[in-house]
Amino acid sequence: MKGEAFGCKRDIYVKTPNETTDPQWGRPPADRPIEEYIRYSFVVLDKPRGPSSHETVAWLKRILNVEVAGHSGTLDPNVSGVLPVAIAEGTKALMALSRADKTYVAVAKFHGDVDEAKLREVLAYFTGAIYQRPPLRSAVKRQLRVRHVYSLELLELDGRYALLRMHVEAGTYARKLIHDIGEVLGVSANMRELRRVGVGCFTEEEAFTLQDIADAVYIWRNYGDDTVLRQIVKPIEEIARGVAKIWIKDGAVDAVCHGAPLAAPGVVKFEEPFQRGDLVAYFTLKGELVALGRALMSSDELKRADKGLVARTDRVVMRPGTYPSIWRRKPNKLEGRS
Repeated sequence: MKGEAFGCKRDIYVKTPNETTDPQWGRPPADRPIEEYIRYSFVVLDKPRGPSSHETVAWLKRILNVEVAGHSGTLDPNVSGVLPVAIAEGTKALMALSRADKTYVAVAKFHGDVDEAKLREVLAYFTGAIYQRPPLRSAVKRQLRVRHVYSLELLELDGRYALLRMHVEAGTYARKLIHDIGEVLGVSANMRELRRVGVGCFTEEEAFTLQDIADAVYIWRNYGDDTVLRQIVKPIEEIARGVAKIWIKDGAVDAVCHGAPLAAPGVVKFEEPFQRGDLVAYFTLKGELVALGRALMSSDELKRADKGLVARTDRVVMRPGTYPSIWRRKPNKLEGRS
């Protein structure tokens, strides 16, 4: 059957179609009280030019009155655009975006005249796997590495200025890419402006500014209406848009919350495809994010599996005790006798 999880389409395979969930345990994310909703939340922030990513997140923490928040994919101060930020308990799920691809729109200036046909030819040359060494001012070791450029599109060419759209692997430096393009063209080039318009499945169309969030918080605190705030601040479950999801039985939830690996008998349904080693997200049948882990079998293998370990649990998001501990070994009747 076809399914769509927060905008990313995948196929969903159902292993146990008649499985149900007990309403007395947990709750759907939309039903959380607003204070709890914020503690397990996620914001697609439209970072302005000027402040650093760290400063922007610090302002967001003050607006929401939370002590902890974390962002994924740092943007330089002069770069604007999509900055995913997890709030409070939601920071446990940030690894879901650790390797998310990025999409940028950049203004490149060439230091000489450029033929449009030649430019398009060079852009095609830089599409695919490329070698890249991080620039001098970077937070990582300057060693040659391979990065993938999924698409590189010329949107407009005006004299010596070009507007480019690039969809790249995480860790690709747009500034260095533009510099290398100029070198191949023989005119040299530098980046004049950059905006990130997408991180994984998240786009600038759903990003909100700090002012948007401050206004929504003001309405909630002064008028008791949290409708707008809930539209802007998303439940943490949405952070797993680009990750294959596995829905598990109520009886398996608390074991996972204590760090246990996920076993095949606990699986109700799952998104496909995924391969061994891929990041996967475990969900309850109410749609709550339980944990993130690495697949120990592929989706095709899981279809046929009645036993065995499906995934290794790497990061638990849900608090233990949210669901009953029926997984615990029952005491032996002979234990305790003298």
